[in-house]
Amino acid sequence: MNRFLLWSLFWINLLGTIYGYFWYGDQLKLTLHTEPLWYLPFVPDSPTASLFFTMSTLYLLYEGKFGWSAGKAASRIRGFIEAFALITSFKYGIWAVSMIGASAALGNALDWQDYMLSTSHLGMAAEALLFARLYRFRLVDIALVACWSFANDYMDYGKLTYPWLPDVLNERLHGVEEFTVGLSVASILTALLCLPFNRASRERKNG
Repeated sequence: MNRFLLWSLFWINLLGTIYGYFWYGDQLKLTLHTEPLWYLPFVPDSPTASLFFTMSTLYLLYEGKFGWSAGKAASRIRGFIEAFALITSFKYGIWAVSMIGASAALGNALDWQDYMLSTSHLGMAAEALLFARLYRFRLVDIALVACWSFANDYMDYGKLTYPWLPDVLNERLHGVEEFTVGLSVASILTALLCLPFNRASRERKNG
C-alpha cells in the first residue's frame, strides 16, 4: 500500500494500456471495417486487462475517499473491476509470454519488442497476484468475469478475433486455442484460491 509504489504502478500500467491499444491499432481498424461493431471489445485482450488493473490501483490509492467504497452498488462495481483485473491480467500475462516462448521454440526469431512484451506481460501476471489479497471481489464477481473470459475465448477462436500470431503459431491454432481455454480455467481457479485471503473475506469474518 506504499503510495509511491501504487502511483508508479498506476502510471506504468496506464501508459502500457495506451501503448497496447496502439499496438492493436491495425487489427482494430480491420475488425471495424470487416466485422460487426460489437466484435471490437473482444480484440484488445492485454490492454483491457491492464486497463482494469489500472482502475483497481485507483481504488487502492483513493480508498475511503469520494464515496468510492460506499454503498452496495459501488462495492459491486469495485469487486467486478478487481476480479477482472486479477483474472485477465494473470491470464494474458502468462498467455503472451507463453506464445512468444512457443514461437521462439518453433524457430521464430525474436526481436527487442518480443523481450519487452515478455517482461511487461510477466509483470502483469505478478502484480495481479501481489495485490489480490487487498481486493474486495466476491464469488459472484469471479463468476461474471469467468463468463466474460469464456465468451472472449469463443470470440477469439470461434470468430477469429484472437491477437495476430506468427505463422508458426497460426499453423497450430487449435493447440493455441486449447492452451488459452485451459489458461482461462487456471486463472479463474487462481481467483478462487485467492478468495479466502482477500479483504472482503477477512471483513466478513471480523464483522
